[in-house]
Amino acid sequence: MTIHSVEGACHEPPLILLADDDRLTRTILCEALQKEGYRVAEVSDGQACLEAYKAVRPNLVLLDAMMPVMNGFDCCTRLLTLPGSHHTPILMITGLDDQTSVDWAFQVGATDYVTKPIHWSVLRQRVRILIEKSQLYQELEQAYDKLKLVASVDSLTQVYNRRVFDEYLDSQWQNLLNEQSPLSLILGDIDEFKAYNDTYGHQAGDYCLHKVASALKQSIKYPTDLVARYGGEEFAVVLPKTSAAGAVHVAETIQTQVAALNLAHVGSCTKKHVTISLGVASTIPSNESSAAALVRAADKALYQAKAQGGNCVIFKN
Repeated sequence: MTIHSVEGACHEPPLILLADDDRLTRTILCEALQKEGYRVAEVSDGQACLEAYKAVRPNLVLLDAMMPVMNGFDCCTRLLTLPGSHHTPILMITGLDDQTSVDWAFQVGATDYVTKPIHWSVLRQRVRILIEKSQLYQELEQAYDKLKLVASVDSLTQVYNRRVFDEYLDSQWQNLLNEQSPLSLILGDIDEFKAYNDTYGHQAGDYCLHKVASALKQSIKYPTDLVARYGGEEFAVVLPKTSAAGAVHVAETIQTQVAALNLAHVGSCTKKHVTISLGVASTIPSNESSAAALVRAADKALYQAKAQGGNCVIFKN
């Protein structure tokens, strides 16, 4: 694979992956595309195109239909199985102008096609339009992802919100019901938080919530574990495939991490720094129970921890 860059570009131009077995055609197209401001990666067959696509992630694939090793139709079919490829336009170049070949190109997933001999003015406009559409689609998708993130994350603590917690707990319950693996839940409540707000003010209270949320995130170990703000000064930690003993260990780690923040709390009756009470529940999901029952068990454990003076971990089976 050869990559041709654009000299003097102040930002990285779009990259076109050109696959054609004819050296002269590749040379002419490379020069023309570079003059339009594109970078070009060139290969000579369909198999090399697949490997190059995985290596360079182009903005557009310019694909000759008839090549040795692997033709363009087969290459197009396989390209669309690669991760992220559904956003990449594929422009097929073919010397076959019959309706069957055109239909075949679209059936295998080509976005558009041009025929040989290539009319540069036509190809130039199609390349430009396809890349602009692809970039617009990606920008819209990125904006959508940002909106989803905003809708999923509590703005103050930067952990997931209650809606995500509810959905995630229900989905994990269903997953682990089939696997017959344990599901554990921790509910935590900052001790005497109202007194903290009354003593230090709501701005300090917001800072306290943010720091405690960070301590919770640092205490989990696996990508499937989830920390969420449950409401007010309460937090929830979902621990899929974690036993009761493992969940209690995570809760004790949270307790240690929160204490290590060393946030002064002169109004506390337990310690003179911010502490947290934690209720732990664990079960193997079954049709006889529910995710709501797990939440109730963790909530009862948390209530018991608060009743015992706070700053402790209580497990309820």
